[in-house]
Amino acid sequence: MTNTRTDHNIWTGLTYDDPRAARAWLVELGFAEGIVVAGDDGQIHHSEMLWPEGGRVMISSRGRADDTFAVPRGAASVYVVVDDPDEVHARARALGAEIVRDLADEDYGSRGFSVADAEGNRWSFGTYAG
Repeated sequence: MTNTRTDHNIWTGLTYDDPRAARAWLVELGFAEGIVVAGDDGQIHHSEMLWPEGGRVMISSRGRADDTFAVPRGAASVYVVVDDPDEVHARARALGAEIVRDLADEDYGSRGFSVADAEGNRWSFGTYAG
């Protein structure tokens, strides 16, 4: 299935106990590093990860007083539209990522898979773009 959508105006925000490790893991999956704003306390107040095919994810430290994205650890679920899920799946396997839904063709025309990051959040990668 070809990505036909060009609108990338919704960003998700996730908080992590170790946002630097989360960012490094996302780079290994194929994200590019964007801006990082750290406070005097060393916590990440705001950072961005960019998917090369479009879209961004905001990553910050969990437990800050001004934490606007607070959800329980591991409660987030993110879907990333990709042209080549097989390539991303191979990267995830090479990283030793926990595959929670193996690579498959879906009856609605998508091909994709899901992994859990080190803090339990679910990341799904697939060709379905709406």
